[in-house]
Amino acid sequence: MEQRLEGRAGDIRRLMQDFIDERLAGKLEKLADEDPKRDELIEQFQFDNWIADAVKKIGWLQVATHVVKLTDPKAKGTSLFVEPAVMASQGLVGTHALGSDFIDDVVGSAAALNAYAFISLEYEGISLLQMAIAEDPDFRNALNDDAYVARELSNKIARIMHPGEEKSSHALAKQVYWLVGDDPTDNQEFVLLAPLHSSSIAHEVYKNVQYSLYGEPTKLARKARRDNIFLEEGFCSYPGLAVQKLGSTKPQTVSQRNLQRGGNNYLLASLPPKWKSQGIKPPLYTGSVFKRFGRRREARWLASDLLRFLQAQPPANLDARDRVDSYLAALVDELVLFSSEFRVLEPGWSADVNCRLPLEQQLWLDAGRADDDEAFARLREQEDWVELICATFARWLNGWLKPLGTGDNEHHEWQARLKRQLDALQQELPHV
Repeated sequence: MEQRLEGRAGDIRRLMQDFIDERLAGKLEKLADEDPKRDELIEQFQFDNWIADAVKKIGWLQVATHVVKLTDPKAKGTSLFVEPAVMASQGLVGTHALGSDFIDDVVGSAAALNAYAFISLEYEGISLLQMAIAEDPDFRNALNDDAYVARELSNKIARIMHPGEEKSSHALAKQVYWLVGDDPTDNQEFVLLAPLHSSSIAHEVYKNVQYSLYGEPTKLARKARRDNIFLEEGFCSYPGLAVQKLGSTKPQTVSQRNLQRGGNNYLLASLPPKWKSQGIKPPLYTGSVFKRFGRRREARWLASDLLRFLQAQPPANLDARDRVDSYLAALVDELVLFSSEFRVLEPGWSADVNCRLPLEQQLWLDAGRADDDEAFARLREQEDWVELICATFARWLNGWLKPLGTGDNEHHEWQARLKRQLDALQQELPHV
């Protein structure tokens, strides 16, 4: 017979039960009343059954502050949990600066993230995970009526902090040989360092930048600036702010915090001073900057060389494919260089009444406008405009290859062949 819990243990049990009931309700509302799966779901969401399954899934996870997949989503090495307060301070901003006020991350199977949300529940400011680590007796009583079973479940939850796996790096993780001795010709005087990306500080930076860009005080300050009204408080701006997308359409495969950020990781500008060039003018009175791009000497040379190579009807082998890919990669690099030249212009030039560029090209080339134009900034956060730029680039290239008799089918083929290079271009476009 189930024990009726009172006091603090009872409150913790009700907190758990409410979490489980909420998720069950969300699944049941999608099923018809006569659906046989309803009984199966109700059985799975019985308190003891659900807790046992959640604890099993927790074993697939690890709490971390430094996540290897933030270097490369395909890396399979070890992530680490290191409390910032114990890290050495070198007089620079780093994870150590967070002290005891930090947010950790969780890595592992994306299918188990709901279980992590469960142990992140808080009662009186203390999470269920912290209770498990502290061997809280009320928490154990709330977990299960059997004291032995409750202790085993609690211990398994606490183990998420120390999974006990052997530490390893990976070919896709960063690795640097560092000289620790005096003789660089002696291999034994080097150690291999594996720098890990700090998820904790990345999340702190993200929260602060988001608040600075989109918080209510910023909205009021920007409105006052537009209306030419004095306001005591100012607002923060981040010129040259870049966004690194991690995990593509599945940010949860990297980490829980990366999922919360939508895969967005802010990078502050680290650039040499800008200088104004008399040669760069805003692309006004034109419907596309690709006309200007096509007049660049390097772009013309590359497109012409690619056309001549294809007109020679090279054999359909790996060498020919590699050479075509090299031309495409060079053209993409040239396009990124072309777009970067517009950074010297005064931000907001695309708002000129004489700017006839399509919206996606304005978002691409006038990134600085987002600092003072909130609607523009929101549009820039979306991904659709990047795809449109890539499609326009493919059409531009198709036009150069028209002597080959290219058409719609060839256009789609070029987009497919450009896929690897366009992936790289999509990473660059939001940055410029």
